[in-house]
Amino acid sequence: MQSKARKNFIAIAAVCSVFAACSKDDNNDPDPSTPEANVQVADNAALGKVMTDSAGNTLYFFSLDAADTSACTGGCLAAWPVFYVENLRLEDTSLHADDFGTITRADGAKQTTYKGWPLYYYANDNASGDVNGEAVNNVWYVAKPDYTVMLANAQLVGNNGVEYNSQYQPGQEITQYITDAYGRTLYAFAPDKFNTNTFTASDFSNNAVWPVFEMDETMSVPSILDKADFDTLHVFGRVQLSYKGWPLYYFGNDQQQRGSNKGVSVPQPGVWPVVNGNTTVAPQP
Repeated sequence: MQSKARKNFIAIAAVCSVFAACSKDDNNDPDPSTPEANVQVADNAALGKVMTDSAGNTLYFFSLDAADTSACTGGCLAAWPVFYVENLRLEDTSLHADDFGTITRADGAKQTTYKGWPLYYYANDNASGDVNGEAVNNVWYVAKPDYTVMLANAQLVGNNGVEYNSQYQPGQEITQYITDAYGRTLYAFAPDKFNTNTFTASDFSNNAVWPVFEMDETMSVPSILDKADFDTLHVFGRVQLSYKGWPLYYFGNDQQQRGSNKGVSVPQPGVWPVVNGNTTVAPQP
């Protein structure tokens, strides 16, 4: 009897096992070995491509984070909580793992960065897809995978070590200016004319000193900037971006460092200014 009962139990268990397997297949349960991406890209009708977390919550940049640290501390964090993932997972092909990093904040917490910009949430976003933090105080912007230029708010400190205000006089002041997507400062050259580069040599022998900011992509800018103010010009076979007619350059001695704006004092203040919304249109040739 015990032998027969045991055989019946095994048979029943086998049938149950088959049905369980079929049930699992029919439900198409996700494979736990392939976890969901924790940084994604969503399409926003007004802003275009926007980076989000796995639940669709929008991520943001803070333009005061010009250097490799976070300037959002204390009470700021209640409105702008930090975003951090220990194990980055991506699916969208417009995102590349090499563009992400991690900083350790002054409070000891870790924060994920994208192209050097620390990432945040906005407490007043109430649902996935909300972008209520865009342009708050003109210093917070949705994180986008494809910015051509960004905005930084920082103290200007010349190559001579002197601090300058927005009028290029010695003094302390936080000035807003346009950077590339990685937060590296862009400059105009005062003698240039509208969409006319008067600095770069035909053999690019002086390009290491003031490299042209080359452009080969569709424009994507923070919402407080007007795309129509940007254009391109051809410089001895290369395509340079301009803003309000001013050809844009890097300063070689900034050494591609985020937050460095040493060029404002070279050879004297005002010759190589930063550019922003207050910049006047370049004069015609």
